Amino acid sequence: MDEIPKENTQRNEPVENPQFMPTSATAEDTSDNSRTGCCRRKRPFSLAAFLKKYFWEGQSLTATHQKAIETIRHDAKWYQKAMILHRRIIGILIPSSLFLFIWLTIMAKRNLWHLFNEKYFMSITMVFGSLIAGMTSEGGGAVAFPVMTLAFGIKPSIARDFSLMIQSAGMTAAAFTIIWMKVQLEWHSIIFCSLGGGIGTIVGLEFIDPRLTPQQKKMGFVCIWFSFAFVLFWLNRYHKRRTFPKIPNFNWWKALVLIATGLLGGVFTAFAGSGLDICSFSILTLLFRVSEKTSTPTSVILMAGNTVVGFYWRSVIMEAIELESWEFLAVCVPIVVFGAPLGSVIGTHFHRLVLAGLIYIIDTVALVSAFAIVRPLSVEFVLVCVGIIVFGALSFFLLSRAGQKFLEVSERGEEDMWAEEHKKWDEEKDLELRIQNGEPSAVEETSSQANTADEGQINAAFEDSKP
Repeated sequence: MDEIPKENTQRNEPVENPQFMPTSATAEDTSDNSRTGCCRRKRPFSLAAFLKKYFWEGQSLTATHQKAIETIRHDAKWYQKAMILHRRIIGILIPSSLFLFIWLTIMAKRNLWHLFNEKYFMSITMVFGSLIAGMTSEGGGAVAFPVMTLAFGIKPSIARDFSLMIQSAGMTAAAFTIIWMKVQLEWHSIIFCSLGGGIGTIVGLEFIDPRLTPQQKKMGFVCIWFSFAFVLFWLNRYHKRRTFPKIPNFNWWKALVLIATGLLGGVFTAFAGSGLDICSFSILTLLFRVSEKTSTPTSVILMAGNTVVGFYWRSVIMEAIELESWEFLAVCVPIVVFGAPLGSVIGTHFHRLVLAGLIYIIDTVALVSAFAIVRPLSVEFVLVCVGIIVFGALSFFLLSRAGQKFLEVSERGEEDMWAEEHKKWDEEKDLELRIQNGEPSAVEETSSQANTADEGQINAAFEDSKP
């Protein structure tokens, strides 16, 4: 029986560029799209499927680590299996153990255990704050600052300093865990936003923060980020909108945008203890259409570095941190060094819409609480706050519109790239068929291409040899 000839599998057919692959499409989406016509059957609701899709979607890992998980051998050493299959647990324990050891030695030497009797309410607050800091782009300061200033009546300067201090511990631990787990990150944003963020934080601490009143700091913080949450909600009405795992076609103007974003975010960090993370998150999601699965851990890494800069500047250069901020830090360190890494692990498994939903809730609660608690609130001040919300929403909306244009340009570039790849592939296939059929013109064309390439190499070598 004649053997059926196999197709040539050695051909380098055009392959999808991974940076243009949509991260929001799932198998369920594909199956839904395949059903057309009037007879589309709606699947019955399944609680297990719902929870798996939105709360255990799976981590977005680097390609290298994903391949290592899939190809691990059954007879591998125990420590090799632990490093590949149980990186999450190890990634939580390493930074937490280090911070906990340092904290225990200081508390024991100075006998500071009595602080828990007076400051226990902040320990409870940071249980939730640290988890949210790890799970979302809203750092621990986004919880600590409004709770301390609005609910407990603590001075904004103390709340800001505490936010910088506690995040420099908790967010740094979470950052180690994220990098250790090899989660997908947007490194361009980390590098360029950090450059701008460091400068913005220093400028804000020295020149802008002293000129703002406590009421302006409280209300300005919650108004701006509520407007961002509103625009993100408006954008996410389209659940299957296309997103990217990283910024596509990165170039110089995108680097400048990230630096400017870092400058603005650093200024917000200077008076509220949090801001660079949310600014970076907004630019990545609204303008560059990067998935929340990538933007969230990226913002955690950014905030870890930015709070270290702010903590150093306030403590060493300005020498202005009050004793009460240190006392709050003492009762919260053991909470956040476990809570933030744990939150970062949990957040990497959540669906991007769940992460966005947490942002809606946090920012809305903060805004409502601010208007209910902050006093005095004059009519003029309320109108200013409403103006900030409207202006901020309009700015973020325009940013999202620019992101839509950016997406269209990226898709046109992708189509052109695919057309060029297919054109080359068709030409090569046609040439091979002509050679197989023994057409002299095809052989001459191949020989001519080879001679042209050889002549080009010889000419290039001759030019390089010239003095």
